[in-house]
Amino acid sequence: MITFAYPQAAWLLLVPILVYYILPAVGKMYGDALQVPFVADIAAIKGKTASERRNGKGKPANSFPKFLLLLVLWGVVTAALCRPQWVGEPQKVHHESRDIMLIVDVSKSMLETDFVYQGRHYDRMSVVKKVVADFADARADDRVGLVVFGTRAYMQVPLTYDKESLKETLFAIEPGMAGDSTSIGDAIGVALKNLALSDGPAENKVIILLTDGESNDGSLSFPQAIKLAQEEKIKFYTIGVGSDSISFLGGLFSVPMANGLDETSLRQLAEATKGTYFRAKDVNALLQIYSEINRLEAQEHEGRYVRETKDMFYYPAAAALLLFLAMFALMRRK
Repeated sequence: MITFAYPQAAWLLLVPILVYYILPAVGKMYGDALQVPFVADIAAIKGKTASERRNGKGKPANSFPKFLLLLVLWGVVTAALCRPQWVGEPQKVHHESRDIMLIVDVSKSMLETDFVYQGRHYDRMSVVKKVVADFADARADDRVGLVVFGTRAYMQVPLTYDKESLKETLFAIEPGMAGDSTSIGDAIGVALKNLALSDGPAENKVIILLTDGESNDGSLSFPQAIKLAQEEKIKFYTIGVGSDSISFLGGLFSVPMANGLDETSLRQLAEATKGTYFRAKDVNALLQIYSEINRLEAQEHEGRYVRETKDMFYYPAAAALLLFLAMFALMRRK
């Protein structure tokens, strides 16, 4: 289907009519009072034979072809200014889009080797890196960012579609690089600030907080962070990691131990922002948690349509150029 991007430019077609009726008529070519002192030239002109006059010599050329070309030229120029376009059939768009900020605890307690997978013990940080990287890969249509925290909170990766770059940064993280204590409130503040700068509604923004401790440092307390998250209306999924016991002799027996995890505050943050709190005591639980979050946030946006559009203004523009050259050639003829 052919449409015009600027159909209002068609009013320019009336300009020749307005010029014809509004501007005063032009007088004779040489004017009524023009004096020609060259009598010999006048005599030569009068002396031209009838044959020469029939061949067009000695009288002005017929101006009608020029006038017609000029009108057509004006028409095609106006058509180009209207910007004709070919528009295809509407196509429905299916698209999933989220801005997801990952907050990961990188304090030294993440070096604890209490995660067991296929009979082998792994430290918490190694398992978290692998699971979080797989989660990022699963969100191909989303922008994902990364905040790490210990004593201080740092924006490591702003929101990006480049999952490979994010994973490279994630795997380069080392426990203790941000300090030994835990500033959960500051990490939440950094994540919220970055999401506030991104476009889109709050319901399409999500923060996933993972930690194995309690907030004991930083300028922003946990209660203050919860209040700030409520004001921003951004959903939080909180994950507490770490086993409740320590295993000996390859898992033959275990002893309960305090994990230092502030589950109460993590649960309050999730509930205050209409999110969910999860507890990951082992590798399988952590895998299931990120799989569940992936399922919960898989909202599909339908009802949007797009049309393929191709500009065609260059066709009348090219025709105008050819007509101009043709008119120029006629004017150059003797």
